[in-house]
Amino acid sequence: ADYLTLNQNSKLLGKTQNFIVQYMMYITIVEELLRLNEDPKVHGIYLHLPPASLTSRVLNTLKPEKDIDGISDLNMGRLVRGDLSKVFVPPRASAVLDLLEKHDASSEGKTILLVGGEGSFGLTLQCLIEKNGMVALKSNWNSKSLQRQLMEADAVVLLGAEDMDVPPTWFRPGAVVIRCEPTLATGIVEYIMINVVHSYSRWLQEQQYQPWHLRTLKLQPLMPVPSDIEISRAQKPKPVDQLAEQIGLLPEELEAYGRSKAKVQLSLLNRLHAQPDGKYVLVAGITPTPLGEGKSTVTIGLVQALSAHLKLNSFACLRQPSQGPTFGFNLHLTGDIHAITAANNLVAAAIDARILHESTQSDKALFSRLVPSVSGVRKFSPIQISRLRRLGINKTEPASLTPQEVHTFVRLDLDPSKITWQRVVDTNDRFLRKITVGQASTEKGLIRETGFDIAVASEIMAILALADSLEDMKNRLARMVVGTSRSGQPVTAEDLGVSGALAVLMKDAIKPTLMQTLEGTPVFVHAGPFANIAHGNSSVLADKLALKLVGRDGFVVTEAGFGADIGMEKFFNIKCRASGLRPNVVVLVATVRALKMHGGGPNVSAGTPLPKEYIDENVDLVAGGCYSNLRKQIQIAHLFGMPVVVALNVFRTDTQAEIDLVCQIAKECGASDAVPCYHWAQGGRGSIELAQAVNEAANTPSNFQFLYHLEMPIVEKIRVIAQKVYGAEDIELSPEAKAKIDYYNQQGYGSLPICMAKTHLSLSHMPDKKGAPTGFVLPIRDVRASIGAGFIYPLVGTMSTMPGLPTRPCFYDIDLDPVTEEITGLF
Repeated sequence: ADYLTLNQNSKLLGKTQNFIVQYMMYITIVEELLRLNEDPKVHGIYLHLPPASLTSRVLNTLKPEKDIDGISDLNMGRLVRGDLSKVFVPPRASAVLDLLEKHDASSEGKTILLVGGEGSFGLTLQCLIEKNGMVALKSNWNSKSLQRQLMEADAVVLLGAEDMDVPPTWFRPGAVVIRCEPTLATGIVEYIMINVVHSYSRWLQEQQYQPWHLRTLKLQPLMPVPSDIEISRAQKPKPVDQLAEQIGLLPEELEAYGRSKAKVQLSLLNRLHAQPDGKYVLVAGITPTPLGEGKSTVTIGLVQALSAHLKLNSFACLRQPSQGPTFGFNLHLTGDIHAITAANNLVAAAIDARILHESTQSDKALFSRLVPSVSGVRKFSPIQISRLRRLGINKTEPASLTPQEVHTFVRLDLDPSKITWQRVVDTNDRFLRKITVGQASTEKGLIRETGFDIAVASEIMAILALADSLEDMKNRLARMVVGTSRSGQPVTAEDLGVSGALAVLMKDAIKPTLMQTLEGTPVFVHAGPFANIAHGNSSVLADKLALKLVGRDGFVVTEAGFGADIGMEKFFNIKCRASGLRPNVVVLVATVRALKMHGGGPNVSAGTPLPKEYIDENVDLVAGGCYSNLRKQIQIAHLFGMPVVVALNVFRTDTQAEIDLVCQIAKECGASDAVPCYHWAQGGRGSIELAQAVNEAANTPSNFQFLYHLEMPIVEKIRVIAQKVYGAEDIELSPEAKAKIDYYNQQGYGSLPICMAKTHLSLSHMPDKKGAPTGFVLPIRDVRASIGAGFIYPLVGTMSTMPGLPTRPCFYDIDLDPVTEEITGLF
């Protein structure tokens, strides 16, 4: 009906067509402005458009920091308000002011008459004239008193006067007359370029390190202390973009995921490459009970004390927890673990698919499908050319390969019994520990046993945590060894042709996630590798970004998984080698509960009430734990030349006598200081003493050193860790472990660092041996390699990489209110 009406009314049709043309032009202008807004190479935009095109929507699409014509509403508003630090003076206005000054009309008290110019430009010019001490009067072309006003003015600015002719006799003799037309005059270009220079100068200044203007959030501690989730919900976090601005991040360096979390671009490292790093603090712990001793809470309490109370810049860098053990602790966060799961399982799918296709196709058929003919032309992909070069085939034309070269190229010849890669899922599912795949008839009888690991046990997670750039991550992903060929050669992800796709899946996960503590101080949550079969630390990139952001006198506090014998040793020997960073001080977390266990107390089990020894005062048990496990862990830190501050995480059942005893013995055992921490009940205020001790220790010289040289034989590196860190008398290698070590040496992997996979519940390989056992022989059951991550990991005893759910998992308590969308039962 509308179509017929338009055809019946040609005048209406013409108007509609004109409207459509104008609308399309408007859309084109807006799209181009949006593109130029985000172009980092463009520092100024001048809209040389017909007045009808300069709609409010067009003007306000323009980024104010690139509005060198000074015509956007925000720019005009700031000018009128007098905030000249972030605005551009319109070029025509600058020209007028300069002409007034040149002709001595800009003296204070001189009267300047503005004729015409009812729009925003006239208002802006009037404000600028008045701010320069002159008197600005307004008139219009139809005013009956125009002639009198012209005669009384010291200077006259004619706005929009291109069609108006004013008799010279109307002006006072000697008055300055400026005709200001909207056209782009040659002289105005100079002022436009001045604004471009100003824009670039401001941009250049923004690229420099910005001092923090952190607004912390107040806590209202309550007694008794509410549950964690009640405390969390009682605090309203700052918008993440506000937090980012306060710590010197630029808007373009932030990728928001909702209101309270965001990814941070790695380009920050390039922008602040010349900025000195801050102080680097590692939080480790004594050998824990199965309940954990609170390293993460100490980390948070410490940064809250440093930033909110001592007013020192500080950043916490934490691992992202798996949802598996508690089902839902992180509730996806920004999807990093899902990306790891997808990438890991893509490799697994590629392995089985390749075995199937190689077993059912000839060399010619495989080559034809791997290098398909497109429009009559066969062409190798870049990843296939890389494989050819590794094979010693320096050819790029598919037709030039000999039959033997084709055979070598298309056949990975993976041995199904020597595939080391498993699928992963981020849920504790014990029935996936061992599975059989390939049972469908379509898989041609290619049945094999395999299994699932928990997602955080994937080598890709370890790579995410150790990579120092996107390129480094891509190279590490390519180097991952997934199995061995029948001829005994390692087969990599790059051999499978999948490494580029893995990098695509992981390109967002490599960016650390910015969050905040209850007191509004910044936190990076990034990566979460298993602390037994991997190195158990947050990411290198999170630490590096944070060290630049806090500034020379700031602090970055990162944590290591499990006890110092595991997480801290791997932090120093693996992570510090990968990052090139050197810590300033170790914070060793202890609890009276764990010390009593190491002093001879009864077993502690998750899900059962604590025995009375852990609730009642018992200084003898505490002393026994201090002189055994605490002393040993302090000694381990000293092996690396690090000063140690002991942080006693105080529980409600701890007595003052027990607290004082721990601090006293810790200092006797070589700690620089030992202080009680009450952050659980009091927030950052409860860790002020710890923050002061850390600040003092971090400003004293340290003599960091690695425990072993990489050139040492694999066996000797394992022995050094076993004897010096665990207290073992020696190591014992199984025949399988010896064979693996010989194979790794043959393949050139002998210079990789060691990542011991053992229980976290004892310094030894025996979980029930508490304190600081000695005289034992450490059995090495097997030795495996994570070539992409860059370490060899010996297996001490039986290590499960897929936990199982308990009788009563947390999901019994987790629920969602469908009205408020509030989650209950998390913690």
